[in-house]
Amino acid sequence: MPRPSVVLDTNVVVSAHLSPNGLERFIFDLAINGTLELFYSASILDEFEGVLGRAKFRISPVKLAESVALIREAGQQVFPKRRVEAAADPGDNIFLECAEEARAQYLVTGNKKHFPVVWKLTSIVNARELIDEIIPDLKR
Repeated sequence: MPRPSVVLDTNVVVSAHLSPNGLERFIFDLAINGTLELFYSASILDEFEGVLGRAKFRISPVKLAESVALIREAGQQVFPKRRVEAAADPGDNIFLECAEEARAQYLVTGNKKHFPVVWKLTSIVNARELIDEIIPDLKR
């Protein structure tokens, strides 16, 4: 069975770092261990580094570097060829561009209101919806 393919929004990655027992951390771990097929672009990695590096999150530079290295190793970098202007927050268009280029099944975000319901082949979901979709037995 093919692995579900995902693009992770920055808020999911931040939540994964701040809440080790949360659903976002579970999704992050599934992506890092290869259960999910993770896609990213250079712009997304830059955003992850910039946001995770903010003083208010208190993530050490060593932990930040380790996390970015894990994402690079576990994921596949794509090089979007087309600019998109469909997200309510213009800064979120990089995730749609990546998802489109990767033909990802899911874009996982904590801010669904910033995105269209679907984008090309990609469903926009939160962590709980992804878990319910890919692991339906957890609903029981």
